[in-house]
Amino acid sequence: MALTPHFHYKIYKPFGILSQLISNDAKEARNKRFLGELHSFPEDIMPVGRLDEKSEGLLLLTTDGKLSDNINRMGIEKEYYVQLDGEITQDAMENLKNGVEIGFHGKKYITKPSKPQYLKVSPTLFEPNPKLRIGRHRPTSWISITITEGKFRQVRKMTAAVGFPTLRLIRVRIGNVNLGNLAPGAVVPLKEIFL
Repeated sequence: MALTPHFHYKIYKPFGILSQLISNDAKEARNKRFLGELHSFPEDIMPVGRLDEKSEGLLLLTTDGKLSDNINRMGIEKEYYVQLDGEITQDAMENLKNGVEIGFHGKKYITKPSKPQYLKVSPTLFEPNPKLRIGRHRPTSWISITITEGKFRQVRKMTAAVGFPTLRLIRVRIGNVNLGNLAPGAVVPLKEIFL
């Protein structure tokens, strides 16, 4: 019996789109946007991990459920560019590096150590969604942060815990797969996903 080939994609999930293909809730479907708007994906496709509605950047999709599960459990590095409210301090960077306490499922959780890096020059990115209202009242700063776990809104919770709330969050890498120069909403088929 021949194995059915799997399909894999990398996409730039834009701001304002949920990390699911469609909604089974008619009320939610009227008010939200979904990945299915971006491309005609195969029927059994699933996102590998998620990005919240206000986050953007690299999202992998696959029809291989085993691969998806392995990626989510293996501690694969995920790198984000994060624009912060205020000029982040060295102490805050050190706290991010060592792990901080966040809330997760109603309980306190200490994040695993991460790799934060201060970005002296703002990364070259597509313009932010106007709804973000960035830089209206205070200066901002940029960091790159690499984590090996993916709790619900983890990076946002981490930066808030050290006193510098996230204004804009863009995932740029998962393992060896990079966002590259994809534009928001772009979809690229992949032969395989190597992480």
